Amino acid sequence: MRAPRRYAPRVSTSDQVTVVTGGTRGIGAAIARRLAGESHSLVLGYAHDDDAAQLLRAELDATTRVALVRSDVTTDEGVEALFAAATRLGTVTGLVNNAGATMHVAPLAQTPTEVVRAVVDLNLTAAILCARRAVLAFEAGGVPGTIVNISSGAATLGSPGEYVHYAAAKAGVDALTLGLAKETAGRGTRVVGVAPGTIETRIHADAGDPGRPARVAGRVPLGRTGVPEDIAPAVAWLFSAEASYMTGTTLRITGGL
Repeated sequence: MRAPRRYAPRVSTSDQVTVVTGGTRGIGAAIARRLAGESHSLVLGYAHDDDAAQLLRAELDATTRVALVRSDVTTDEGVEALFAAATRLGTVTGLVNNAGATMHVAPLAQTPTEVVRAVVDLNLTAAILCARRAVLAFEAGGVPGTIVNISSGAATLGSPGEYVHYAAAKAGVDALTLGLAKETAGRGTRVVGVAPGTIETRIHADAGDPGRPARVAGRVPLGRTGVPEDIAPAVAWLFSAEASYMTGTTLRITGGL
């Protein structure tokens, strides 16, 4: 009988330092609130909304340690800024790859090249860069880590007529979850994903279609679109000891789609 593998011990929940990209609004903010309540120290990355970031930090400061980093996670410099801040808090043990945007709602043929490139860079390239940096941080700290990649139900639905480019990028995120999980499992690191359906956040208004959640709610078998608080508990659970045998898979939270 083969002997079980032995890994470095996991740190206690109170010692976890978790990086959340896109962590100050929408799904990211809900995840931050949930992880803060479970004693994670947090580094919250964001792109431009300083007011939202400061408000969230003021809310969470009484609960846990929070560092804000305004950076572009499609660049090496932006990614490094996040993990440098996390290292100052302690041993980095987690990453939530949440930064993302559709940027445009239209058939692919009517989507400008620069939008396609920007969407793939933010939703896929940045996730890969952050995941790579997280693995290096886990190795440097000598402890197994956990990466949660926020994908989308669009990855398997394709989103025809709306944002095929975004769906394709999120399908790449699912491949990242599977491949990196297998690559790092021997060191005890887990890589898992969460694929939300249509969630009521500013992603729709930012893409020029604020009424989209109401318009598509009828397609959802459960009869409603989701809210960020539908996603955050699943992410928190994936960081918990109860999910310690789960890796290389993506949870679908889409209301039945």
